[in-house]
Amino acid sequence: MRIVFAGTPDFAAASLSALIEAGHEILAVYTQPDRPAGRGRKARRGPVSQLAHDHGLRIEQPESLRNREAQATLRELAPDVMVVAAYGLILPQSVLDIPDHGCLNVHASLLPRWRGAAPIQWAIAAGDSETGISIMQMDAGLDTGDVLSRHRLTIADDETGGSLHDRLAGLGGEAITAALHELAHGSLDPEPQDDHRASYARKLERSDGRIDWQGSAQSLARRVRAFNPWPMAHTTVDDGALRVLFAEPVNTEVTDAEPGTVLEREPAGALVQCGEGVIRLTRVQLPGGRPQSIQDLINGGRPVLLTGQRLGA
Repeated sequence: MRIVFAGTPDFAAASLSALIEAGHEILAVYTQPDRPAGRGRKARRGPVSQLAHDHGLRIEQPESLRNREAQATLRELAPDVMVVAAYGLILPQSVLDIPDHGCLNVHASLLPRWRGAAPIQWAIAAGDSETGISIMQMDAGLDTGDVLSRHRLTIADDETGGSLHDRLAGLGGEAITAALHELAHGSLDPEPQDDHRASYARKLERSDGRIDWQGSAQSLARRVRAFNPWPMAHTTVDDGALRVLFAEPVNTEVTDAEPGTVLEREPAGALVQCGEGVIRLTRVQLPGGRPQSIQDLINGGRPVLLTGQRLGA
């Protein structure tokens, strides 16, 4: 099939790589314009742009797909289908109508659960036991189109946003190649989404990483994992910032300490009182420092996370 691919970050690059390996005819790769990065603020290719460049594929980087010129270019390519994965630009109906088979989206959730920009992280934060990849026929709504296939994945107890992202990216490549094979043989069966079962995974902000110690130990531990590596769970201690990379709820005696109070610092971790239950911080990062275990913190003689200290106060 004649394919136009649209995507930008690492998640999308996994799908593009799978399509290349499967031998599909890729007419062009649409990706967001290269952005300044690094100390020199020089324009740097994104993951999809770099992959397309390495394979000698045609690259299109319009600022928008709403203008006539961009749409005319796409129309001239005459694609059978457009595959979209974390592109980052809105596709108007006039673009959705160009490919003969429309536009297929590789979405990292089991739709209609977790429509939106950050389905991977919010699935972990909510305590979901599974997630997956949905291949969706795009329409003008926000992830509201018919689902063509679902591929399920169990969320591990120690899953982080980063590890789940990588597993889903690989699964996304497998899912879209399978869907295109079925599309070519006319065996896809569209399933309308039940809007009453929908949930929304809004875009993450840096402020989402701020730890509210009034929450339960269970929910805080999930958020620590969900927001690793970004926006990263963080709090303050003695007017300084503290990133929390890993944490786990623990069964311990009920105390009357204020939420955010360090109950004990031991090699296995620092116990902190939450609004409900106690959490053990096992890996943290101080400003300007490297990630380290609590054992490393103790060995280094740092007066941080000492018994009685208040976090986030």
